Amino acid sequence: MRDALDPKGLIREAYRIEGIGPEECRSIFLDWALSLGEVAPEAAIPELLDRYADQPEGHPMTAVLREGMGTAARTGRRGGRAGRTSGA
Repeated sequence: MRDALDPKGLIREAYRIEGIGPEECRSIFLDWALSLGEVAPEAAIPELLDRYADQPEGHPMTAVLREGMGTAARTGRRGGRAGRTSGA
């Protein structure tokens, strides 16, 4: 049976890899997010965090999933007319 939240089993395998680091987890996360199809990552992440809540504290995949729930940081620069005019 196919897992709609982890169709390729990438997140499951990330938790099984001994000594995996944050960089590898971010790469896996990106591949996972692109493989979801109809499921939005924002909807799947909380369920995956619940599923893997029994993993050791500080696992890098857990940290990456938590980062994935956050909103993108604003750079502070705005484009177009708003970026060229002061006070807008």
